[in-house]
Amino acid sequence: MSSLAATQFLPVVATASAAKNFLVASVHDIAPSNQMVADKIISELARRRVRVCSLLVVPDYHHQGPATKDRQFISWLRDLEADGHEIVIHGYFHERLRRPRETLRDKFVTQLYTQGEGEFYDLRYDEAFRRIKTARDEFRAVGLKPHGFVAPAWLLGPEGECAARDAEMEYTTRLRTVRDLRSGEDFAARALVYSIRNNWRRTVSLAWNRALVRFLKGNPLLRLSVHPLDYSYPAIWQQIVDFIGRMDGLRTATTYRDWIAEQRSSRGL
Repeated sequence: MSSLAATQFLPVVATASAAKNFLVASVHDIAPSNQMVADKIISELARRRVRVCSLLVVPDYHHQGPATKDRQFISWLRDLEADGHEIVIHGYFHERLRRPRETLRDKFVTQLYTQGEGEFYDLRYDEAFRRIKTARDEFRAVGLKPHGFVAPAWLLGPEGECAARDAEMEYTTRLRTVRDLRSGEDFAARALVYSIRNNWRRTVSLAWNRALVRFLKGNPLLRLSVHPLDYSYPAIWQQIVDFIGRMDGLRTATTYRDWIAEQRSSRGL
């Protein structure tokens, strides 16, 4: 990204609010199969004055077919991007097949923790680069402009991170940090995220995030990560709405792309 491109989004951030702290609401796992729910989430967030989001799009979600081949879906994404939302590459398949001779740690992380979705957890450089570059080129070919890469479940190994940088991605995120891939600088920013797989996980998530948002209230950047399935559980969605309501007037809603540009500008980069 040129210095001009890195700063061209700053007016969106600067004029949105007088608040000095920021909120990035990211909508994950977006694919043609969940477009309708994702659109409802984005619309409801906009009604609550979160007018821009980082939209994490999976190029070929669970091998259901290339997203860029769905004209209506791509037209929808282009319209959202034109409105100030950001399109982010989110893995390629969002799927990691089991492998022989995995360690107990590998099994825990890739099967129990992520249910086989930690695609970039241990991808070697060549394959990681191929997937990210392919996604980048496919998105660009249909008029989208992704600048960031976020691995499914935020599981990105060292070789995958190098691949993302070499594929011209400007930043990546993990559960606890946002990393500027150009400078290598990490920004501490723990994401609020829900586990909805079963009832006890949902109960724990509600309690954990209720406590976590109080702990993180002084952080310059607060990250709220929403998945389409969250919308199906009224208690989860209500807590998300309540969090946003409490932040109204205190934080400026922005995107990862614009936030990174703001940090670079403030540091004279």
